[in-house]
Amino acid sequence: MAECDILVIGCGPAGLTAAGYAARAGYSVLAIDSLAPGGQLLYIDEIENYPGTGKTSGYALAESFEKEAASFGARMEFWGAQSIRKEGNLFHVQTTGEDVTAKAVIYAAGARHSHLGCPGEEEYQGKGVSYCATCDGPFFKGKTIAVVGGGDTALTDAIYLSKLGKEVIVIHRRAQFRAQKVLQDRLLAQPNVRLELGKTVQSVNGNGSNVTSLTLSDGSEIPADALFVFVGIVPNTEILKGVAELDERGFVIADGHMQTSLPGLFAAGDVRTTPFRQVVTAAGDGAAAAHSADGYIQNLQN
Repeated sequence: MAECDILVIGCGPAGLTAAGYAARAGYSVLAIDSLAPGGQLLYIDEIENYPGTGKTSGYALAESFEKEAASFGARMEFWGAQSIRKEGNLFHVQTTGEDVTAKAVIYAAGARHSHLGCPGEEEYQGKGVSYCATCDGPFFKGKTIAVVGGGDTALTDAIYLSKLGKEVIVIHRRAQFRAQKVLQDRLLAQPNVRLELGKTVQSVNGNGSNVTSLTLSDGSEIPADALFVFVGIVPNTEILKGVAELDERGFVIADGHMQTSLPGLFAAGDVRTTPFRQVVTAAGDGAAAAHSADGYIQNLQN
């Protein structure tokens, strides 16, 4: 059994910032994540809008977050959270490692990529279908690459993939992109990018070993060696059902202090209801959550 003042679940930008702030305030902090520290940062090739860093890689920024949190005394473990319950003033969290008791919990488990749900998508996952451009893009140098999505992530990764592929085809169900204009301008400036707007992918086709083409909603079939999907995210909140209030999409409802409907349970980053999901906003959430957890524990002791 592990004991701590503050348990942080999730080691992305929000969780690592929260862990660092809480540890710096003098609390014993345990931060857990079933994957490597960094969260979605590990899938981002270049970041140029995190204040004070200039252009950097997601991996480098994640490493910086991790080292800073550790330098303040936060302990980290590769454990996944399986259940949360509160008895009296103590939280009891079952994990894939040791069970943990804590006075406050900061839930920053992030979100995962949505899938299209069309025929062939699951069959060809890892055989041409991917959700991470920096992970799998280099496998398709000189090939025809399709990208689905219209937000910042989709266009950022399409720009990255245009440096690798012979042709990049961007497919979006609407007539206009949702991404920032600067990203749209950069995408359109790439000579090997072609747009398929107002269309969706109806099926992923292949030869059993690799993706060979895509069937679109207008009935056309376009050749493609790879399909990268960026159509939104699903919050990792399964263990919070019945524990804290969630919105209709499953995101945690939290106020400006990151307080959820369960006192002492705070939510930060992509996992909570927020109109804007960026590294900088996740870090801000983490700092606010740590500050609120500090106030909550202080009130328990008075």
